[in-house]
Amino acid sequence: MKNENIVLDVQEVPKLSKWWLFSLQHLFAMFGSTILVPYLTDLSQAVALISSGLGTLAYLLITRGQIPAYLGSSFAFITPITSAMLIGGTGGVMIGSFFAGIVYGILAICIKMFGTKWIIKVLPPVVVGPVIIVIGLGLAPTAVDMAMNVNNEYSGIHFSTAIVTLLITVIGSLMFKGFFGLIPILIGIIGGYLYGLIITMITGVKVLDASGVSAAWSEIISSESLTELLSSIFVMPDFVIPFVTYNPIELFNWSFLFIMVPVAIVTVAEHIGDQMVLSKIAGRNFLEKPGLHRSILGDGVATIIASLVGGPPNTTYGENIGVLAITRVFSVFVIAGAAVLAIMFGFVGIITELIASIPRPVMGGVSILLFGIIASSGLRMLIDNQIDLGNKRNLIISSVILVIGIGGAYIEIPIKNAENLHIAGMALSAIIGLLLNLILPGKDSGYGNGQLFESSEDNK
Repeated sequence: MKNENIVLDVQEVPKLSKWWLFSLQHLFAMFGSTILVPYLTDLSQAVALISSGLGTLAYLLITRGQIPAYLGSSFAFITPITSAMLIGGTGGVMIGSFFAGIVYGILAICIKMFGTKWIIKVLPPVVVGPVIIVIGLGLAPTAVDMAMNVNNEYSGIHFSTAIVTLLITVIGSLMFKGFFGLIPILIGIIGGYLYGLIITMITGVKVLDASGVSAAWSEIISSESLTELLSSIFVMPDFVIPFVTYNPIELFNWSFLFIMVPVAIVTVAEHIGDQMVLSKIAGRNFLEKPGLHRSILGDGVATIIASLVGGPPNTTYGENIGVLAITRVFSVFVIAGAAVLAIMFGFVGIITELIASIPRPVMGGVSILLFGIIASSGLRMLIDNQIDLGNKRNLIISSVILVIGIGGAYIEIPIKNAENLHIAGMALSAIIGLLLNLILPGKDSGYGNGQLFESSEDNK
């Protein structure tokens, strides 16, 4: 019997008149965060939208249309992407992302064969919590730099734009109800964009450059034929495709794997948390049916797809779970519709120009809040699991992870006839944290109350 609180069940098809509206809600919910990741890592925002749509469709197929989850750009990979970019450019990032997706697949096979209990032993809260804190605090300098500096010099006007954006986002998070309470990031970006436009007109200081948007619009309205109109509306994004735009065999470096792959440790924990929360909301056990192995495999395939077109790695999004909780619309057809819209938007030139024109301090303003939330959710994981930091073992593991990760420590291992192997920052802190957890006695204290995945739905 259908639950009366459910507007549309998982495999119900909505009426066409409401379908696109429901799908648009999900697209708006993930939009702000998804475009922020490529913005910070010099990847294409248009490709990020397309890869999130393709990844979501693949996820729905792999999970047999039984889990209404949307996938978007993962915040956990921001620092590793930046590090890999310095070593091997965009191609190096895609190689690392590809193998991170492979790791998901291996984990999915292990879960299918051995169940899920072993994951908690591999991913104790005393390791995962501090690593999540490292993700947020490690990005803090980037957020502040975007908010207040222009060409490495302080700008009060730009900083005011960031502050206004931050305030709008905070007010939206606290005051707005219903669906609008789920898109404070998008509302903050829009508000900051308008403020940047006004302040540019008043002061003459170029906070916002909308020349690309104006050029795209002029091209559309000046079209004299249907062919010209279509070519001015739809634009081919800057895809990064192996053996087309780069040669992965020639570019391969083991550093890419050691920088990117360890992040899967964190994102798998986040994924399981999202699945548990989603199961509670929908009144089903998605970890049993269609199975955690299928949902993790779906995440992995989505990340592999992204790596083949030039997008950032994908993961399930807490914002979209929030949309499900409020609207009670669980239809996977609605999720699929959002994915199709994301793909379409990625090919629309004026939309990509509009995204590209978002001022740097606007992104800095929302980043201050988002990166702080990421760090705080890591702290929340430690608190929710009642990890005793009075215990010397827990204190040592968390302390070492925090200082190595935030301090930017790295090691280089010379390799004969090849570039040095580079392991840095968050990846290094995660590896050392796992090793310490395996070596030091008293492992039970690192598990706390065993609720590891209950508090990770706020993370990307």
